[in-house]
Formats: sequence, C-alpha cells, structure tokens
Amino acid sequence: MKEPSSPTDGDQLQAAVVTENAQGVVDIDLDRWGALAEDVLRAEGASGELTLTFVDIDDIIELKVEHFGDLGEHPTDVLSFPIDDAGPGVDGVPRLLGDVVVCPEVAMGQASAHAGTFDDEIALLVVHGILHILGFDHASESEQTEMQARERQHLMSCFWQGEMPKGFSFDHRSEVGP
Repeated sequence: MKEPSSPTDGDQLQAAVVTENAQGVVDIDLDRWGALAEDVLRAEGASGELTLTFVDIDDIIELKVEHFGDLGEHPTDVLSFPIDDAGPGVDGVPRLLGDVVVCPEVAMGQASAHAGTFDDEIALLVVHGILHILGFDHASESEQTEMQARERQHLMSCFWQGEMPKGFSFDHRSEVGP
C-alpha cells in the first residue's frame, strides 16, 4: 500500500490519496492514478484522505453483492463508498472522504467501446468514483449531464491537459452488468 502524499505548499488544500493494487491481472501505475485523484480532489476543493484500490473481478463482485444486494451478480467497473457525515479533521487528523474501488479487468474489457485506450478508461473511472464520493450522482438526466460535464472538465485539465480525444464516450457503465 502506498502511503498518502501531501502538498508541500501550505496554502494548498490537503488532499491525500492512499493507493493499493489488490489484483495481479493488469499492471497498474499507482503513482499516476494517485496523482490524478489528488488533482481532482484539489480541483473540487475537497480536503481529506481518500483510498483508491484496484481489485480483481471476484473482489468487485463480492463488494457489489455485500453493499448492493442482488445487484451484484455481474462485475462492475467502479464502486464508491463515501464516509457519511464526515466532518473536518481534528487536531491534524485528516477528514476521511471515502473509498474508490476500480476493477482494471472490467475497464480493459470495455475500453474499446469508450475511448479505445485502457488509460483513458481508468482515468474516467477514477474521476467518476471521486465525484460520487463528493456527492455527485447520475440517477436523473440532469444529474448525469452535470456529472459528465464535471468528468470532462477534470479529465481535460488533470489528465489530458487539453481537449478530449475524438470518439471518447462518458458511458462508463460495465457492458456485462447494470
């Protein structure tokens, strides 16, 4: 498990991300995805600690069944678990924002239907998961529009450092499950 990093500039928001690769199927650059997560948290004005974990298909199914009941029969690409009613940190203890869990195997299987690249798919899932932690949702059309605009904004500024690749799709839902 990678230890949290923190900004060196005292004026920056304190966003720390703990990353873990709990799967061995797909190579994952923990530093890269942890840095993206920190950038998104800072851009959203969020302060606190987030965990970003990469798991295999069996683990994501198990988490989905455990937390969402019978919806968990198929793997999903990303799950978010916000810490409810989290307040500010106390005496140097960071606020716990929540956990984002990504399944790289599912991401690899659906990348070609979205942006065509595995890295773009993982970036989208990391951003998407963080936005859920921060209270965004896509249950209604208006919420989905707002969330996708936010995803686009963060991907363009924090990941691509420019325009969105042609043909990129924000439909992140797994092709094999709900």
